[in-house]
Amino acid sequence: MVVLGIDPGSRRCGYGIVSRSGSALARLDSGVLVPGPLATAERLGRLFAALSELLEGRGVDAVAVETAFCGRSPRSALALGRARGVALAAAARAGLPVFEYAPAEVKRSFTGNGRAEKAQMVRSGICPSRVVARYSRGPRPRTALQTATTGTRSGPTTR
Repeated sequence: MVVLGIDPGSRRCGYGIVSRSGSALARLDSGVLVPGPLATAERLGRLFAALSELLEGRGVDAVAVETAFCGRSPRSALALGRARGVALAAAARAGLPVFEYAPAEVKRSFTGNGRAEKAQMVRSGICPSRVVARYSRGPRPRTALQTATTGTRSGPTTR
């Protein structure tokens, strides 16, 4: 199973593609999409095009996306919701199932604790899947890889 994990953001969108065959996990690609200092609609259009390109010809079976969490800023929540919408639309256009996970679900998948701190998540990436810790640079690709890995473990719990 090949899963594209997405850590949505309208200015910086992390992605990670992982493959699981039995108990073997492999990182196929990861990075950050940065559309540049454009108007909102143009940024979202570029994100859609970039995510659509990632989904083409890579043998992706499913997409895993982190759900929005309610932070302190309504403005940030709205921007995150827009970026999530773009990710969901790209997956729907490609005809792929979407697995959505709350940040706490991803944390629990790696550490057994849904309230794990970032440092604990980084350390845990070394044990169950070295793929996450070894190849991710920065929080966006790391979170996307962890979300994709959760998708390969949990299977089709589409919401």
